[in-house]
Amino acid sequence: MTSCRIEFVIEPFVDGKPGPYVQSGIDAMSARGLDVSMGPFGSSVAGDVDDLAEAIGAMVSAAANDGAKRVLVEVVMDAT
Repeated sequence: MTSCRIEFVIEPFVDGKPGPYVQSGIDAMSARGLDVSMGPFGSSVAGDVDDLAEAIGAMVSAAANDGAKRVLVEVVMDAT
C-alpha cells in the first residue's frame, strides 16, 4: 500500500473568507470520507494514493465548476 499526503490551494484565496469554490473543493474530498485540514495558506489531506488520486479529480472539477481560477496541488508519496 502506498500512502500519500496532498497539499492544495484553490484560488483566488482570501484568508478567513474562502469562496464557494474553496468550500466545494473541500466538500468533494470530504464526501469521499477524507479528513481535510484547512490551514491559513491552503489545505491538506492524507490517505491511500488510489483514494486520493480519485479525490483530486473530484476536487478540481468541483472547484472549477464554482469559479476557481487556479488549483495548485502537491502530492508527496511514501511507500509503507
